[in-house]
Amino acid sequence: MDKYNEELGLKIPAHVAVILDGNGRWAKKKHMPRTYGHMQGSKVVEDMLYVADDLGIQYFTVYAFSTENWKRSEEEVGTLMSILRKYLKDCVKKSMKNNVRCRVIGRREELSDDIVESINNLEEKTKNNTGLNFTIAINYGGRDEIVRAVQKIAQDVKEGKIAPEAIDEAMINANLDTKDIPDPDLLIRTSGEQRLSNYLPWQLAYTEFYFTDVFWPDFNREELIKACEKYNKRDRRYGGVKEE
Repeated sequence: MDKYNEELGLKIPAHVAVILDGNGRWAKKKHMPRTYGHMQGSKVVEDMLYVADDLGIQYFTVYAFSTENWKRSEEEVGTLMSILRKYLKDCVKKSMKNNVRCRVIGRREELSDDIVESINNLEEKTKNNTGLNFTIAINYGGRDEIVRAVQKIAQDVKEGKIAPEAIDEAMINANLDTKDIPDPDLLIRTSGEQRLSNYLPWQLAYTEFYFTDVFWPDFNREELIKACEKYNKRDRRYGGVKEE
């Protein structure tokens, strides 16, 4: 449920999902390698967790590495994995200090064993925290997530555990990576691009979208407040008609 921030006079979305875009272009503008942009971008994620919690956001989900990002250069992928390694380890101490619960969604099979171990450790250590719910999408693709969910359901049908006619939205939801997380209320994509890039297509069915030209490394508290201000001007009808 959205919370009202009295100081800002704004209704704050309960769940904000973010596509962290523009790291490489930000670095290029500064005549630096793309990898520098990713390192700066990871620092902004850390900063935004404090901001999100302070504003009253309850769930904050970021797109860190997609199933398609493996197509990038070996150097860039290697740097991204190194950043993830460090971030996942650092995140444990900071999350425990700030009462943040962390989850990771996406395919873990293609990730190295040490990264999977760090993910499992982060989730286990923070599972009882009751503050901000932080979700990181790593090696995540929305279509892949839906395919995996359908495969699990199909196996249950094959084994006679469920009948085909019993399959409904709730069952599909229960088999997604996000089964314990409410759908996002607001999606933010930075850098001026206006597409989902295979990010949470099922979950974003009735989400409000906010696109900004600001590159992710330049995103800050003021920019998040701007997004919330735009969110407050939206009329969320979920397919219905607002009564006059």
